[in-house]
Amino acid sequence: MSNNNYLLEEFGSDFGPYRRTIVEVGQSNPNVVVLGADLGNSTEIDLFQQAFPERFFNMGTAEQNTIGTAVGMAFEGEIPFVHSFGVFVTRRPYEQVCVQVALHQANVKLLGFIPGLTSRLGPTHQAVDDLSLMRTLPDMTVIAPADATEIRQLVPAIADYEGPVYSRMIRREVPIILNPETYKFKIGKAVLLREGGDVTLISTGLILKEVLAAARELEEQGISSSVLHMPTIKPFDTEAVLEQAEKTGAMLTAENHLITGGLGSSVAEVLSEYKPTPLYRVGLRDRFAEPGTPGYLFDKYRLSAEYIVEGAKKVLERAKI
Repeated sequence: MSNNNYLLEEFGSDFGPYRRTIVEVGQSNPNVVVLGADLGNSTEIDLFQQAFPERFFNMGTAEQNTIGTAVGMAFEGEIPFVHSFGVFVTRRPYEQVCVQVALHQANVKLLGFIPGLTSRLGPTHQAVDDLSLMRTLPDMTVIAPADATEIRQLVPAIADYEGPVYSRMIRREVPIILNPETYKFKIGKAVLLREGGDVTLISTGLILKEVLAAARELEEQGISSSVLHMPTIKPFDTEAVLEQAEKTGAMLTAENHLITGGLGSSVAEVLSEYKPTPLYRVGLRDRFAEPGTPGYLFDKYRLSAEYIVEGAKKVLERAKI
């Protein structure tokens, strides 16, 4: 059963929630400025440009320079939101993000679109290591929203938060899974969406829908599963993971990302240090990904619900040994 009715009874969809939300944040906070990299419509900042042309800066395909400019704006009291595809806002300017943003704790917000296995644009556009890269940096907050409800809540939250943030961002048709009336996003906090006693399924980002489907399938097979939603990869909610490890004694992580460096690694580190517990990680396994639709790619790389169910059964067998 769902916890505190955080889940909608029927899931829906919303087109471009970020596009509207960043405009609303700009209306409420005049210090918010937006920087783009020739990807205005593709990163849903075109409405902000129309509403606040004097606070919009198209920097061209010059990501390193964009980061430097954003840091200068932050030092002058602005709140810069830097937009590009996930691969281009993390890999290309990594040194600048490290030395100029993280090292100086600059109040810069990095938004990476088309996260994980969501792109038809080729392997160079598949952001499957962005969470790992950003999580490695000291003082960097790292977030992966699951749906439109979370997007609508996290954008104003990171605008109010003092310090560097990297957040994945979902564009265009975005699922609505979490109830906007009851769910409340908080940086650094996990949310228990479903309570069970046999195995804990931990997810972050878009894969939540697959995890919930897997939990329902497991229930039909007589297996009771908790679903712990982790929108924040860093700072990490260690306490929530340990509570579930104590309760179920078997853990599975699912992420739209490589299994190294992101959610799976974060959970493995916590368990190995504080409470050794059987763990199975669902995610991309040490390879680059071809382009395609999320549904096709999730099936091809074994991230969909049926493989989460399969993984849960495997970790349960190990927990019995």
